[in-house]
Amino acid sequence: MDAEGAWRAGQLRRAAAAALIGTAIEFYDFFLYGTAAALVFGPVFFPGLGRVGALLAAFSVYAVAFLARPLGAVVFGHFGDRVGRKATLVVSLLLMGSATAAVGLLPGFAVWGWWSPALLVVLRVCQGVGLGGEWGGAALLIAENAPAGRRGRYGGFLQLGPSGGFVLANGAFLALQLGLDEGSFREWGWRVPFVASLALVAVGLFVRLRLAETPLFRADERRDRPPVVEVVREHWRPVLAGGGAITVGYALFYLTTTYALAYATSDLGVASTVVLSMLLVGAVGGAVTVWLSASRSDRWGRRRTMRWATALVAGWSLVLFPLLETVRRPLMFLALAGAMVALGCLMGPVAAFLPELFPTRVRYTGAALTYNLGGVVGGATTPLVATRLTEAYGTAQPVGWYLAVLGVVAMGCLWLLPDTTGAELGVVDGGRRRAPVLGADPAA
Repeated sequence: MDAEGAWRAGQLRRAAAAALIGTAIEFYDFFLYGTAAALVFGPVFFPGLGRVGALLAAFSVYAVAFLARPLGAVVFGHFGDRVGRKATLVVSLLLMGSATAAVGLLPGFAVWGWWSPALLVVLRVCQGVGLGGEWGGAALLIAENAPAGRRGRYGGFLQLGPSGGFVLANGAFLALQLGLDEGSFREWGWRVPFVASLALVAVGLFVRLRLAETPLFRADERRDRPPVVEVVREHWRPVLAGGGAITVGYALFYLTTTYALAYATSDLGVASTVVLSMLLVGAVGGAVTVWLSASRSDRWGRRRTMRWATALVAGWSLVLFPLLETVRRPLMFLALAGAMVALGCLMGPVAAFLPELFPTRVRYTGAALTYNLGGVVGGATTPLVATRLTEAYGTAQPVGWYLAVLGVVAMGCLWLLPDTTGAELGVVDGGRRRAPVLGADPAA
């Protein structure tokens, strides 16, 4: 290997490590709120609303961050496509970390009254904006450095980040619940993981500041119009279809990790430590299938891999809540672990698939906006819909049917997208193929 090849190989390894570590930290920050909303935020920030009302209020603030994520995709995407991937990712990490630590220091309703939940909304918006700019840039760090034939495999490192963040966040809450009595946990213990985010952010910054800019960005000089204008005018079809294709993945994840946690502890009477332990073990299985599906997508094709995974998600959604409602520990574990495994199969190829849909000059904006639009429908609304459906029918089983319908919609969106497996990203930059032709083979 010559000197240039060795440098490129080293840059790819650093990019993969930076994507994994930075994304794990950002998702750790984001997931903390979901777990805290299910366990403690209702009585801390919304007392007096009743159990269901407080839970709905906490989940509503939870949804605010998802609504802010497309804004983050546009803002950070603009600077990522104009200034560079590296600098933008550093800023997104700082914004997310500072907002998360501030949540841990925010006094509850008993101290500051309505100012407390109002500031919680502001901080949650900051989290959403930060994460909205995170994933797209991290995906590009890998996609624009990796060889075409192994882009899926290296993209798997990025997709392990959410699993790592989930394990860190829920592991922290589980350890605190096991080590503290309930009163101490509700009074101050839940704040510790939020404030600890500052230490993790320092680690992420150390890794990211050592990176070089991606070679495709350095080589591309066509930046005449604001990226979001070009994306909306010329690439809106892959944005909408790509967002629709991953909506069911978001919905399954947040139903399993946030709503199911609240439902099992509040309605089914299962200890939160038991459910958190099941989710942690399930997340390990999900990480394994993320890696396997990401790697195999280089051979099987991105679209084909995601079709099979979407069918698996839709099928599993119909048994998820019936298994949970048995309140038998082995069947509950099967329900949650199976959901995490199916989710890993679906989301593994996404870090390679979405960047391949857009040219370099708008790739950050296009990939980030697509990813986060899926989050608005799948992540923001699903816990609220699930809470209402369960309240109306007295059982969570209709929630599974809702998720299955999202799976059918996602399957239709996948049929509209091209299979970009192995495509050279420089080809996408060429004037002949400024945007993917929906439903067409990129090799045609």
